[in-house]
Amino acid sequence: MGHGHSHLRATPQSAFHHEGRFGRLFPNLPTFAADTPEIRAALVALGAQGGPMDAKDDLRDPIALVTDPAQSANNPNNPSLTAGFTFLGQFLDHDMTFDPTSSLARQQDPESIRNFRIPALDLDSVYGGGPMTSPHLYDATIDRGQTTLLTEEIPGSAAVSIDGSPRFDLPRNSQRTGLAGDARNDENLILSQFHLALLRFHNRVVVDVKAHATAGQTLGEIFAEAQRIVRWHYQWIILHEFLVKTVGQSTVDDILTNGLRHYRWRNQPFIPVEFSVAAYRFGHSQVRPSYRANFATNATEPTQQFFALIFDPRLPDSDDPPDLRGGKRAPRRFIDWQTFFDFGDGRVAPNKRIDTKLSTVLFDLLGQPQGEPTSLASRNLLRNLAMKVPSGQRVARAMRLPALLPADLDVLTPFGLQAHTPLWFYVLREAEIMCDGQCLGPVGGRIVGEVIAGLIMGDRQSYLRQDPDWVPTYGPDGSFAVVDLLRVAGVVATMP
Repeated sequence: MGHGHSHLRATPQSAFHHEGRFGRLFPNLPTFAADTPEIRAALVALGAQGGPMDAKDDLRDPIALVTDPAQSANNPNNPSLTAGFTFLGQFLDHDMTFDPTSSLARQQDPESIRNFRIPALDLDSVYGGGPMTSPHLYDATIDRGQTTLLTEEIPGSAAVSIDGSPRFDLPRNSQRTGLAGDARNDENLILSQFHLALLRFHNRVVVDVKAHATAGQTLGEIFAEAQRIVRWHYQWIILHEFLVKTVGQSTVDDILTNGLRHYRWRNQPFIPVEFSVAAYRFGHSQVRPSYRANFATNATEPTQQFFALIFDPRLPDSDDPPDLRGGKRAPRRFIDWQTFFDFGDGRVAPNKRIDTKLSTVLFDLLGQPQGEPTSLASRNLLRNLAMKVPSGQRVARAMRLPALLPADLDVLTPFGLQAHTPLWFYVLREAEIMCDGQCLGPVGGRIVGEVIAGLIMGDRQSYLRQDPDWVPTYGPDGSFAVVDLLRVAGVVATMP
């Protein structure tokens, strides 16, 4: 494998369009359809609850949705990806971009939208502005708040955990609002607990850096070195596990060895709308309707474990609702990671396949603005229109990749979208047709692979730029995976 950044050599400026922090891979391609009341109605109908994209899960029994294979007939499992990769992907999304201004109601120029953070995979969603700028994220009882991220024990968790050990949570203020570099990382319990794992991984690395520090090393230098080690291990997971499982080893190898074909920038990387609004939203298709959050006090009796829908708007809000919504703290609200990542003990649950079926829970979202669709599918399709995203067919031609056949998209005939298909839907259908839903297809995989790898290649502080021959030190034999991060962070339960 090459150093992964040979593509950064100078490129004529005429090859680039004007860039903000959002932009386009294919600025000369028209949107997939004119913005008319008729096309908006078609998009809403295509993505509506009970429509062709709804998996029509039976939501009455969250346990059966996890344990009974018959429940997956219309929403098949993915044998290649475990349940946790959905939330790793969501965490990466929040680390890359933050756009609170986007609207479904009007067409927008992505170059005029401000990404409120530099697009990079550098864990600013965890570190905030660092100990001096974001002191509320750091533990003032250790090194005067200059090195160690703050976590809090969940009261009562030891009494219900499978191994009798206390469990931890994000720090929260008096109103239970999670304190994080990105508040979106408290959207659901799995995501907030993954964020917690990064906090605890950093704290473990701080201890190790201190153990090898020289006499003259300052607290600021100790923090910076721990942060660098954590970021590089995190970037390794992204390139060598998340991307490999999502787009395929051959695509990752080609990108790292031969560089980027379509994702280029003039001064610094940007977020293309073909990625953020379409291709990277493949993860919505992977969300299960329900999960086993933890094994509580009994690893073999399902009724004694915490099974729940990812969220359920039918439920009244409370301190401990029987779903996995975020922003809560209660003794049972923690994650046993054996359900989400494969520790080799047979307890892991699979993801859903990447296809045009979304779990039914995603068709009635919590907290959406008045008058806007509550269906995630409809919202994604309308966003493709508002952000003027080109059709999947045009993108495939521009990338010189094989396009789907008309017969592959015949489900869209009643909606008039079979010849000019929204890129988000096209990427899902491509994965389903060409890869049996187990990973992204050629168009979706290339877009996702190039942008994520490109953000790391374009980061002057990344390991690809600083030390491309570096290998992890916290995993076995120079490797490092999510399960290694979780073990080192000390958040993996001891199972009977």
